[in-house]
Amino acid sequence: MKLLKPEIRNLLHKGTVIPAHPLALTENRQLDENRQRLLTRYYMAAGAGGVAVGVHTTQFQIRDPKVNLYRKVLQLASEEIENAHLDSPFIKVAGVSGDTAQAVHETAICKELGYDIVLVSTNGLRDCTEEVLLNRTRKIAEIMPVFGFYLQPAVGGRVLSYDFWRAFSEIENVHAIKMAPFNRYQTLEVVRAVCASSRNNEIALYTGNDDNIVADLLTTYEVQVNGRAIKKDIVGGLLGHWAVWTKKAVELLDGIHKIKKEGIATPKELMTLNIAITDTNAAFFDAANNFHGCIAGIHEVLRRQGLLKGIWCLDAKEDLSKGQIEEINRVYRDYPELNDDVFVKNNLRQWKKGLY
Repeated sequence: MKLLKPEIRNLLHKGTVIPAHPLALTENRQLDENRQRLLTRYYMAAGAGGVAVGVHTTQFQIRDPKVNLYRKVLQLASEEIENAHLDSPFIKVAGVSGDTAQAVHETAICKELGYDIVLVSTNGLRDCTEEVLLNRTRKIAEIMPVFGFYLQPAVGGRVLSYDFWRAFSEIENVHAIKMAPFNRYQTLEVVRAVCASSRNNEIALYTGNDDNIVADLLTTYEVQVNGRAIKKDIVGGLLGHWAVWTKKAVELLDGIHKIKKEGIATPKELMTLNIAITDTNAAFFDAANNFHGCIAGIHEVLRRQGLLKGIWCLDAKEDLSKGQIEEINRVYRDYPELNDDVFVKNNLRQWKKGLY
């Protein structure tokens, strides 16, 4: 069993920015290795504390035998991180999915490639019982540290009960949970379940609710457990939204951590900012069309910044929806303070060195 390194565990519990890493493709929908490496360099330079590779934003289709990109994209990110010789810890998160056999196989690959922790998705497993999913997680945890993942049903996830998360939290080698049901009630159920577990101090909570980022990060939950108040914070984010404008996301989280550490009353401007960020996410993720263009929308922002050449996805049907480009134009115009275009422009040439 691989254990979490102390410095990685400390950073995970302190809370950090973990972008969900996109997949860079050529016009022929083949892997663009140079741009894939470029994205990883951008996230490190922006001050992120880790990246999550092989997750929904990386496109689940990388596992298709005809595509066969799963190992390759994980390897590219791992190489870039190792070659950077960073002074601070950087969390390498790898997504695993599929039935138990597939997930265990992918976990072995992640361990071989030097990843720190695996994000365990339930994508495509809607017919499995919760007990089957728990046993699957236990087998994965015997190999590597686990980052739980509550994926919203609109993009392949499923609703999971309080009892599921309560049992999930008791699994040794589970160290964090990303809550991304895009639902306040279901998010609260996870927090309550973790607080009620015997391992509540061993599990870090991360938001994946791209529709409520700032409010999630500002909230301190207080849950009554056997007559005792257990307090729990959402300390960071593992987000597809943070795959773009990442420098500003790092500044945002640093500011929120400072406010909470110093006990400062939450400035009302932050709640206004919460809505602005949710508005931009609605455009990027194509909320108006049930998230059909969520990956293509992220690609479009990265294309505008020069980090990607195009918005191509492995599935040609995954494209921008009608009206989505106008929505992205609108939020770019309405919230110029949220983008990090200047940062990217000033550093892009340096990041490209050795690639072309």
